[in-house]
Order: sequence, then C-alpha cells, then structure tokens
Amino acid sequence: MPSDHIAVGYPPIRLKTRHALAMLPLAAALTTLLIARPAQAVPSYAEQTGQPCQACHVGGFGPQLTPFGREFKLGGYTLRTKPFNVPLSAMAIGSFTHTRKDQVPAPDHLRSNDNFAFDQGSIFLAGGVGQHFGGFAQVTYDGVGRQWSWDNVDLRAVTQGKVFGKDAVFGLSLNNSPTTQDVWNTTPAWGFPYTDTGVSGTPGAAALIDGRLAQNTLGLSTYSWIDHKLYIEAGAYTSPRAGTLRWLGADPADPGDIHGLAPYGRVAWQHNTAGGGTLEVGAFALKAALNPGRDRSTGLTDHYSDVGLDLSWYKPDANGNTFTVDMRYVHEKAGLHATCLLALAPAQCAEVTLDEWRGTLGYNWRGKVGATVSLFATGGRPNGFLYGGSGRPDSNGVMAQIDYTPWGAGNSPLGPRAALRLGAQFTAYGRFDGARHNYDGAGANAADNNALRLFTWVAF
Repeated sequence: MPSDHIAVGYPPIRLKTRHALAMLPLAAALTTLLIARPAQAVPSYAEQTGQPCQACHVGGFGPQLTPFGREFKLGGYTLRTKPFNVPLSAMAIGSFTHTRKDQVPAPDHLRSNDNFAFDQGSIFLAGGVGQHFGGFAQVTYDGVGRQWSWDNVDLRAVTQGKVFGKDAVFGLSLNNSPTTQDVWNTTPAWGFPYTDTGVSGTPGAAALIDGRLAQNTLGLSTYSWIDHKLYIEAGAYTSPRAGTLRWLGADPADPGDIHGLAPYGRVAWQHNTAGGGTLEVGAFALKAALNPGRDRSTGLTDHYSDVGLDLSWYKPDANGNTFTVDMRYVHEKAGLHATCLLALAPAQCAEVTLDEWRGTLGYNWRGKVGATVSLFATGGRPNGFLYGGSGRPDSNGVMAQIDYTPWGAGNSPLGPRAALRLGAQFTAYGRFDGARHNYDGAGANAADNNALRLFTWVAF
C-alpha cells in the first residue's frame, strides 16, 4: 500500500501534504455515509425449527431477538423439527428518504434530496447440521454503493455439559465483526436501528467497536452459557490479506489491518424477573493495534481500547404485546501515533477519547405494529486536527420508528417463509459533528440532516 494512503482520525483518506488535514472532517462524513447498519431476517430458520418468525424475533421480524431466539443462537442454530429444509434465504430493502435540506454534494448516483433507493439485497446460507454445528453466511448487494460483498458471518460449533451441576452450552464462534456473535440487541452489530440506508448523512465520529471493523476482520471466540443465566466469551480478531478482502468486496485499507491479534471479551447476566420479564446486564471490551491504511512505514501503530456496558429488558404481556428496553454505553481511548506521524501532525493529534450512548424503548402490539424511540449521543475530547468546525466529535439526536409486520405468525398467503415489514423512520439531530449551527464552517446546521425514511423490507 503506498505510504500516502493513511487513516487520519478514523476513516482512511488520501493525503499528499499537511494541508490535507483540512479534509479530515469531510472524509469522515463521506466514509460514514457509505456504511449502513446490517440487517438480518432468515426465514430458513423458521422452516428448520417449525416456529413462526415471532417465536425468535420481537414483532415477528429480525433481528431483535426474544429469549427463545437467544437460546436458538447460543445453541448453535441447531434446533430442528424437520429432518431437512433448504438452508437458503434472501431479503431485500428499498426506501424513500427526504432530508430537511438538500445534501451537498449529492450522494453518488442519486439526487441531492427525495431519493428512492434499493438499499440492500442479501442471500443467506443459514441452518444447523446435526447437533453440534450451525450458523449463517450472508452475501449482500449494496444498492447505494452498487457493489457486492460478503456480509455478516457467524459459524458455530457447540456441545452440552454441566458447570457445578447446572446445564451449560459450550461453543465456538467464527465470525467477521466484533459483536456479530452477540445475542442481545444492545451491542453495536445488532442494535437499533435494525435497518438503515447510505442515502442520508450520519455523524463522522464512532468508536472502533461500533462497526468500523465489520467485514474487515476474522475472529474466533469461545463461549459458555451457564444455567441460561451467565454468558462468558473470550476471543480475538485478525485481518485477512488485502487481496482476500478485495475479492470479498471489502476495502482492506479501511480502517487498516490489525497488528497481531485484537482480543475481545464479553460477560452478561440474564435473569427472569417478576411478571415474566427478562433482564440482562453486561459488559464487553475490545483492544486493538492497527496499521492505519495498512501502512507500516512509521514502525508505529494506532492503539484502541474500547469498553462497553449494556442493559436489556424484555417484557411480554398476556395480550401478546411486548415492551423492550436496550441501553449501551461505550468508552474509547485511542492513541493514533502512527496516523499523526504519517500526517506530520502535532503530537496532541494522537490522543483521542470518545463516549457513545444509546437508549432505545420499544413497544410492539400483538406482533404486528411496532413503535420505537431511540436517543443517541457521542462526545469526546476536542481535537482540531481530527474534527472540523468546532473541533469536537459531539453529536446527538433522536430516532423514532413505526412499523407494520403483517405475517409474523407465519400466516403469509405466500407460505410460512414469506415475511414483510413496512416502516417509517424519522431522525432529528441536536448536534452534528461538533455543533448545533455551522458545524462544517460553511453554514450547515445539525437540523439540516434531519431525515424521514419510508422503507419496505421483505424476506423469504
């Protein structure tokens, strides 16, 4: 990789002189614009288990899991009531997005506003083999970026045993993104929003664990699920070769490759509460050293330490309605010494801290109509070399969603495999990339990025 291709701050940019530091905030915004959150809806599991989608998923559609769905995933996707089923599924997401102000510049291949887009199409190979092996592998076409790539992968080997006389599951997970293997919808891989688009802009600053290593790494972890209460996991991630990632449709330079191994750990406690609810509290951590843009010329690496806390509450009532609460806090401390040396930036460029918060409240009426409100905030140490405008990474806002899922009980006229969700999302920003007003120095306000998105999500 040429030495002028480096990552300054978070996303990689092409840098020729120190004056390119002024382009850092724009690079961050453009990189984030192209990243949409993963979505998962795998009807082949419904056929395999003989259960409708709403048995595993809140509201009858993925990826938000019920306690039964968590057990199915932790058990290695091996539960089966049919001797054989075709382990293939597919899904597609299309949407219309309107932003408060026209986007400048306009997204690639699209207009500056009021865009219809094919956000995503995916094919899944998903199922269990015998009592000890299962998983899924996803290949996705990004309709905004107009390219195919590998997507979420989670392959498992499991066995049963005892710990101090309590039932336990012991497993291995081979996956390609930290937290993809997680079963609570609090960690970044499966947290709200469960579907998103690359059409509208989003804030630039994000912790490493918040999707920045997705599909750019490969990890192996071992876990124990003891007495259906205690979850313990430990593993590590590495980076495949650049040629392999390019063949898989990923950018090998974004954000760079892992030096050695990046350890990951997770612990969670889940308990049944009075009235039939389920409460989980947990923590997770990732530590990584990266060669930014895969550039090793400095002899230095960028170091990241991410620590997170999470809480989840699931409560069904006697009428088939469901209440959920999901909360996450992530603290990141980073030393970007390689990045700043490559950019000829002052030493103070290297010290970075970020704090991310997200709290989500959901209600689903009889497995059909859902309403979700999510508050989010990112803040951290000011750094004029990494962030534009005010020189701060601060962003916050609220996202609200309503959705309708008519066939979560498996009663589709097209058969039990067919699933459909229609929804509307609205996102409003209080701060964006460091400021409420004129955050980019060119007169743009945070509220200019407010977006209304109408989407259709089908799976079969």
